[in-house]
Amino acid sequence: MMQHIDRRSFLKTLGIAGAASLAGIPALALRDAGISHLTILHTNDTHSRLDPYPTNDPTFPGMGGYARRAALIKQHRRNDPDLILLDAGDVFQGTPYFNMYGGKPELKLMSKMGYDAVTFGNHEFDNGLDGFKEVLPHAGFPFLAANYDFSQTILAGKVKDYVMVGRGGRRIGIYGLGIDPEGLVSRNLYGDTEYLDPIEKAREMENLLQNKRCDLIVCLSHLGFDYNDDKVSDTMVAGHTRYTGIIIGGHTHVRLDPPAMVKNQIGNRVFIGQAGYGGTYMGIMSVFFNGREEQNFVESYTTKI
Repeated sequence: MMQHIDRRSFLKTLGIAGAASLAGIPALALRDAGISHLTILHTNDTHSRLDPYPTNDPTFPGMGGYARRAALIKQHRRNDPDLILLDAGDVFQGTPYFNMYGGKPELKLMSKMGYDAVTFGNHEFDNGLDGFKEVLPHAGFPFLAANYDFSQTILAGKVKDYVMVGRGGRRIGIYGLGIDPEGLVSRNLYGDTEYLDPIEKAREMENLLQNKRCDLIVCLSHLGFDYNDDKVSDTMVAGHTRYTGIIIGGHTHVRLDPPAMVKNQIGNRVFIGQAGYGGTYMGIMSVFFNGREEQNFVESYTTKI
């Protein structure tokens, strides 16, 4: 099991001192120190913003757009071809592109960018299960939602609970969690989809992935970061699990820079990232593994698109 430790302790175990950023240490030096590295790029709640915001937009002037995002991903992939690319849901809804094409251009363009997995957000229900099924063949990546039971719907077998990807000799397990559609989505749109308890499913998924000997377990969530009531959130999932090391979140449109850190059931830190709204930022997580101590450290930030 991978344990999280603080930056100072991590550097001390490696005999490295005074480094402003592990990401700035040459790859050869990291390798000599017994460290392997994984980059996770993440987006969320892009809401069909294929074009940049207008230059006179009061909140995101000239920001975002799929072309800029693709260029930024391509730049990172040149430096790190083994990176993982994730999205935490609400790919759909928000511009005339979705109204006219139903999500087809979003999925085709994200496939070209090389996404590894996407969470099923509440706005993925916006054209109903029929509408989602119609455009799903254009997605060259899996949609994940372990706590949505689609078995009695036309999406049976088409949305996965989890995926495992291999990077640099390590096995990364990624499972998805979706928010309760009741009150957010018209019942006629989600039909016989059954919403399951996300904390119970998170524990089930992390145990499964732990037993499959994953080196890192990532929750790709559209639950929302945190709430003032007992509504299930990313912080709640973090505090009620044991093996999940990173939560990539969405739905609440917050930009976590640096990431939030929450202690899990056994006292280890879980890093939670979220990259705002509308495809205007992208999150970048650098995970450094120290195989000798079976520990890792995460550096994370968001960058403007």
